[in-house]
Amino acid sequence: MKFKDNIVIVTGAGNGIGRAVATLYATQGAYVVIAEQNREAGESAAHSINASEITTGTATFQQVDVSQPDHIVQLMQMVDERWGRLDVLINNAGLSTWESPYDLTVEAWDHILNTNLRSVFLGSREAAKVMRKHGGGSIVNLSSSRAHMSEPNSEAYAASKGVILALTHALAVSLGTDGIRVNAISPGWIENGDYSALRPEDHAQHPAGRVGVPDDIARACLFLTQKDNDFITGTELVIDGGMTRKMIYEP
Repeated sequence: MKFKDNIVIVTGAGNGIGRAVATLYATQGAYVVIAEQNREAGESAAHSINASEITTGTATFQQVDVSQPDHIVQLMQMVDERWGRLDVLINNAGLSTWESPYDLTVEAWDHILNTNLRSVFLGSREAAKVMRKHGGGSIVNLSSSRAHMSEPNSEAYAASKGVILALTHALAVSLGTDGIRVNAISPGWIENGDYSALRPEDHAQHPAGRVGVPDDIARACLFLTQKDNDFITGTELVIDGGMTRKMIYEP
């Protein structure tokens, strides 16, 4: 219960990794804000957390489109006014598109960068304003193993996730004197759908012997944001079952 009564914001927490992260913090006694654009998904996540018998904290839904700067500012103002403090921010919200660089429009590029990257800076900046008033806090930015390796037609997504890593260590240096730690997690293949539908070869290609699940990332978030891990800042934790360390040759 190291997070009992902590105030935690998780963006994009309606589904997948974000929902798993929010749920795990709530089981550890935290007050979790589900910052989610999709109202149905966000309300469902909050209801599920609050109805769980193993949850000792609570969850509340706040409709937020992280691509809109004013939504981010209003989110942090709401948290400050309601609780007067903020302990943890998980910048998880993001989207991707697979489109040839020959066809990728400026509008599509900007939308992905504004959602995935600009939101991380603005969220961190506004969260830090609240955190520093009460001795600090911890921020985790969700990057991706695609910051290090790519498939074709993923330029905007890869760019956004790559810059998140640079932004993470820059923020860690800038905010450290205010007691705010900033780290990044780069997930690999994390299956958010039907895990049982995966093929044996999907699992076997991972050195760890399996495809990842959202809870793998949620547990890492708890590790990085624990107050007794205060010597960890400005770093990236790659959680990909070892795939980015595996040399692959075409047969």
